[in-house]
Amino acid sequence: MDLENQPSDDETRIPRLVPHHINRLKIAAIVLTTIGVVLFAYFVYSIGYRELAGEIAKLGVSGFAILLLLYFLRVIVRASAWKLSVGKPYNLPIRDGLAGVIIGEAMSSVIPLGILVSGTAKALAVRRKLPLVVGLSSVATENLFYSFITSLFLILGSLTLVRSFELEEGWVFTIDLLIAALVAVIIFLVLLVVRQWHLASELCERLYQRGIATSFTGTWRMHIRLFENFIFGFYRQYPKRFLPICIFEAAYHTLGIAEVWYILSQIGDRVPHLTQAFLLESVSRLVTIVFKLVPFVIGVDEAGAQFVARTLGMAVGIGVTIALLRKGRMLFWVLIGFSLIVRRGLKFGHLIGRKTEG
Repeated sequence: MDLENQPSDDETRIPRLVPHHINRLKIAAIVLTTIGVVLFAYFVYSIGYRELAGEIAKLGVSGFAILLLLYFLRVIVRASAWKLSVGKPYNLPIRDGLAGVIIGEAMSSVIPLGILVSGTAKALAVRRKLPLVVGLSSVATENLFYSFITSLFLILGSLTLVRSFELEEGWVFTIDLLIAALVAVIIFLVLLVVRQWHLASELCERLYQRGIATSFTGTWRMHIRLFENFIFGFYRQYPKRFLPICIFEAAYHTLGIAEVWYILSQIGDRVPHLTQAFLLESVSRLVTIVFKLVPFVIGVDEAGAQFVARTLGMAVGIGVTIALLRKGRMLFWVLIGFSLIVRRGLKFGHLIGRKTEG
C-alpha cells in the first residue's frame, strides 16, 4: 500500500497550536530576526566585506567540500541514533532516516517557527516506513537523548570557558546560571523517563476537565497519552540501546568540533588548539538552541562566535568568518532538504502542520 498518496488520516492528526500562540511566536520571530539582520550587517560592515571575502577564499572549493562531507557525517550519526530509537516491529532504513533528518534540519533552519515543525516534518518524511505516531514518538525519544548529551556538552563548554579565561563578573554569573539550568534540565529528563511522568497528557486531561481549550484537549489528550507511552515503553524494552544512541549523539558534537577545527586550520596562521574549536562549537550550539526562531541564526551566531574568538585572543573577524562559512554549508544542505521534500511528494502545508486542500 502506498502511504505517500494517502495523507488524510495521518496529516489531519498532526497537532496544531492555538492561533494566538502562533501569532505571538511570529511576532517574537520577526523581532529576533530583525535584530539578527542588524547584527549581521554590523559585523560585516565593522570587519569589512573584502577582508571577510578574503578569509573565506582561503578555504577554497575543496575545503568547502570537506565541510559538506563533515556535515553529512553528522547527519549519518543523527539518523543512526534515530534508527535505534524505533522499537519493534517497526524499522527505519538508514536511507529514509537520512532524508528525514535533512528535511527536518532544512525546515528548522529556514522557517522562523521551524523548531515547532522539524520533528513533524521528519516523521512525515518517513511515513511510508513508520506510522505517524511511531515516527513522532521515535523522533521525541531521539530528541531526549540528544538533549541529554547536548546539555552535558554545553556544561563542559561553559565550565571550560569560565574556568580557563578571564571574564567579566557579569559573564561569569550568567554562565554559572546557565550551568545550573542545564544541570536542572538533565535531572528533569532523567526523572521524566525513569519515573514515567505523563506530564503532557495529565495537563491536557486537567484542562479538559476544567473546560479549557476543549477543542484541542478533548481530541488530543488520549493521543498524547499514547505518544508518551511509546516513549516510556522504549525505555523499558531497549535499555541496551541507550549507550549506542548516546555515542551517536556525542559523535554528532565531536564532528562539529572537527568542522570548526578544520576551518581554523585553513584560515588561521597556526595550527589551532582543540580547546578553541571546542569552545566555538559549544557556543554556536547554545546560540542555535536559544535563537532557533531566527532563520539561519543570522547575526546572533556571528555575535556568539566573535565573542568567543575575542575571548580566546584570536584575530579580528575569525569568529564571523567561521559563522559565515557554516552558513554557506547550511544553505547547501537546506537546498538538498527542499529538493527531497519535492522528490518525496510532500506538501509544504502538511510539513508546517497546516491542512491543505486537494
